[in-house]
Amino acid sequence: MQSNDARTLLQCAVPTAVAGVVAVAAGFALAGGKGAIGAAVGTVVAGGVMALGLYVLQRTAKSFPHLFQAMGLVLYVTQFLISAVVLAVFRDTSLFNTRAFAFSLLAAVLVWTAAQTRAHLKAKILYVDPDAAEAGKSTPAGSTT
Repeated sequence: MQSNDARTLLQCAVPTAVAGVVAVAAGFALAGGKGAIGAAVGTVVAGGVMALGLYVLQRTAKSFPHLFQAMGLVLYVTQFLISAVVLAVFRDTSLFNTRAFAFSLLAAVLVWTAAQTRAHLKAKILYVDPDAAEAGKSTPAGSTT
C-alpha cells in the first residue's frame, strides 16, 4: 500500500469511527443496550465494506489503470448491494435494534463517502510519473555520442 493510499484510508476511517461512536451513544440513549450494539454492528459493517472497496479500487488502479473508472462504478454498485443484502439478512434479528443498525450503517457510509471525496480532493497525486518520463528520454537513433 502506497503512502497516499494509507493516508486516504486513515482520512476515511477516522471520521467514520467518530460517527460510529456518536451512533452508538445515540443508539444507547434511544434504544438501550440493543440500540448501542446495533449501531456498533452497523458502523463496523459499513466501515468494512467501504475499506474493502477502497482496497480493491487502489489495487485496480495500480494493475489496470485503464479500467479504473469502470471499476469505480462497479465497486459502488457492489458496495450498495452488499449493504442491502446485510440489511435484508438482519431485518428480523433480535440480537440488536435493527433501526439503530440501519441508521448507523447509512450514516457511516455517508461519512465515509464524504471523507473519501475530501481526501481525494486534497491529495496531491501526480498525473505523470516524473521518473518514467526521464527514463523514456534517450539519445536519438544514429547519434554518435
